[in-house]
Amino acid sequence: MERTSKTAKLYLALIFIILYAPILYLIFYSFNSGGSMSNFESFTWEHYGAVFSDTRLIMILINTVIVALLSALLATIIGVFGSLGIVYMRNKSIRNSLLSLNNVLIVSPDVVIGASFLILFTMIGVKLGFASVLISHIAFSIPIVVLMVLPKLQEMNSSLIDAAADLGATKGEILRRVIIPFIKPGIFAGFFMALTYSLDDFAVTFFVTGNGFSTLSVEIYSMARAGITLTINALSGIIFIVTLFLVVGYYFISQRGKNPVGMGVRK
Repeated sequence: MERTSKTAKLYLALIFIILYAPILYLIFYSFNSGGSMSNFESFTWEHYGAVFSDTRLIMILINTVIVALLSALLATIIGVFGSLGIVYMRNKSIRNSLLSLNNVLIVSPDVVIGASFLILFTMIGVKLGFASVLISHIAFSIPIVVLMVLPKLQEMNSSLIDAAADLGATKGEILRRVIIPFIKPGIFAGFFMALTYSLDDFAVTFFVTGNGFSTLSVEIYSMARAGITLTINALSGIIFIVTLFLVVGYYFISQRGKNPVGMGVRK
């Protein structure tokens, strides 16, 4: 048993090395004063300075952050109400069908989703740009939020709602004072996950973005096609660090959700 445990840990360590070694290699050379990734000459912040001195790149960064924040916020609101509708739906067959459709959207290839949105926007005459990217990001983020919020709703004891109703609380008060506080960790987790997915998305955004509007993932792809430079390394390193902070924030929120405030035993 102990030998199996050691083998499993070794295998896990190997997987992490394979996954993170290229990223660390990329970030390491983002501090190279030389112009290539074959010989590290000396430490410099030059390439990071080039990123922040590029006005166009800064505008693309702002576009990316705005789309990510707006899509995550709207997807969280829609996802929360969608989760409530699914959980409290009386017809089990419809409920299961909705859950299946939600799961299908999560596992569907991004290329398929992106191509579908491109066809849809072309058919209804939506101009490709900020609006098309925002709508697409909201759409693929909603199932993620639902997946984060549903478990918290299912953990909730229905007697809490019954007790609030017996005390004369309206449906709106029950939602604001009982349900939302209980599922708050799931809401924040869904928001951070949606934000992360939006920041990292390339495939869907590549299909629905238009002339004059771009996001960081699409811009990095365009820059890489012209030739790998250490500015791309610096930009990729910044994105990785931001994403890492978001994941860590999600982790702490999910850990906090395992011990909701007010659910402990009073002494």
